[in-house]
Amino acid sequence: MNQVVTGTMVRVEKVHKSYGRGAAAVRALRGVSLDIPRGELVALKGRSGSGKTTLLNIVGGLDAPDQGRVTVDGMDLSELGEDGLLALRRDRIGFVFQSFGLIPVLTAAENVGVPMRMRRAGVREREERVELLLSLVGLADHAAQRPGELSGGQQQRVAIARALANNPSLLIADEPTGQLDAETGHAVMELLRAVVRSEQVTALVATHDATLLDLADRVLELRDGEIRDETGE
Repeated sequence: MNQVVTGTMVRVEKVHKSYGRGAAAVRALRGVSLDIPRGELVALKGRSGSGKTTLLNIVGGLDAPDQGRVTVDGMDLSELGEDGLLALRRDRIGFVFQSFGLIPVLTAAENVGVPMRMRRAGVREREERVELLLSLVGLADHAAQRPGELSGGQQQRVAIARALANNPSLLIADEPTGQLDAETGHAVMELLRAVVRSEQVTALVATHDATLLDLADRVLELRDGEIRDETGE
């Protein structure tokens, strides 16, 4: 039986972010605050330009807020230097993007193994983890295929496996079904939900697809840079 995880994985407190200056400045986030409990799949919805990607980038340590505080897995991101943020992204956060981001010349197995190579994991550890993850996402029989030989849905499954390579605490996915048809997108979201359960990972997923929101534990809505609505059981 899996151990139940408790507590807060992500805390965002009164975060502001603007791009540009003066009258031309775009206020992407306007005092956003939210808590994400450990072990939840949280969907972030909102129209293009609502601030979803900006918020994900700040939570993931890829960008810094102008004001406010972000804590991930108990660490205040503002107190981490560049080396600390790099270690956070490498060891504690897995990223899944709409464009898959796979390396074309590498096989599925090699793509999944890239994050472990970056932290210099041993060959046996790497091979065992890659095999486990490809089985988890249903691609054990496609380990030797390159991205160009896989469907869009299969490529996104490889990307999810790669994001899990270093046993992250938090999975961040930015429109992971944006390039997929409705049926394949739904299957990918179901996989993400299963991964949250089996790997005991927390997931924050940005999506504009209303048909996928029912798979989340909780739904947050961003509108004009603010959290306007929150739904869930």
